[in-house]
Amino acid sequence: MSHYKLMHIQDFNTKTNKQSIKNHFAILWVKFDDWFPYYQEIRNEFGYSTEKDQNAAYLLSRMIVRRSIDIKKLEKKIRGRDVLAIGAGPSLEENIDFIRRSKKHVKVVADGAVEALIKNKIKPDVVVSDLDGNPTFLKKAGKLGAIMVIHAHGDNEDALTNLVPKLRNIIGSTQVMPVEKVYNFGGFTDGDRCVFMAEEMGAKSIVLVGMDFTDQTTKYSKGKTNNEKIKGRKLKQAKRLLEILSKRSKSMLFINSRTRIKGFAKLGSMKP
Repeated sequence: MSHYKLMHIQDFNTKTNKQSIKNHFAILWVKFDDWFPYYQEIRNEFGYSTEKDQNAAYLLSRMIVRRSIDIKKLEKKIRGRDVLAIGAGPSLEENIDFIRRSKKHVKVVADGAVEALIKNKIKPDVVVSDLDGNPTFLKKAGKLGAIMVIHAHGDNEDALTNLVPKLRNIIGSTQVMPVEKVYNFGGFTDGDRCVFMAEEMGAKSIVLVGMDFTDQTTKYSKGKTNNEKIKGRKLKQAKRLLEILSKRSKSMLFINSRTRIKGFAKLGSMKP
């Protein structure tokens, strides 16, 4: 076991042993000791508590351990497929027709963007959410059959308690050590976590849609962070992580917006 894993376990007195850590990463590309240094940088910048994040992961695990779906269902939906990773940025609405035409693409949707798709009669295939989005539309997505990848962190325990029992088709995620039925795919915000997860699950290609990495708030991206400076810093980290991912990604990576990200080719006016 690596130094990072030992340090993490000792700091928070987790009962997770070597074998259980290995089991939780049986099919995952991102290894905990690869991800942990990036998480530490993020934690230091934003002042997050690793202990609170870990406690939230355990809370989510207890809530879904008997009713979560098998992660292999998520892998089956994505492996070898073309994926749209859809965020709630300013360019989302102008790309609705593009999303609608992309019938063969798996639609992996970040939190607030779920509302935009459902209002436009587009069914999300996978939703990635830390439950900041409109709960009415998150519940609708689950009822429509979307796989709900629900993220636990130290600031959303109340939302987990209130909403998780009302959702279906759940897979858990965390940014710290994985526990039973709760996986660490890598990634920081819902948007970049969509991409990390799609890469993990073996996507053939990933196209970023509605991901502009600006601090401009839209009606679908309000969430809990009204401070534009903090939002901008978070999106800067998300963009940085995606550029790091692009250097070792096995998926073909594209972006369909005015934003440029190293390692992601511009899709431009290419039709699906």
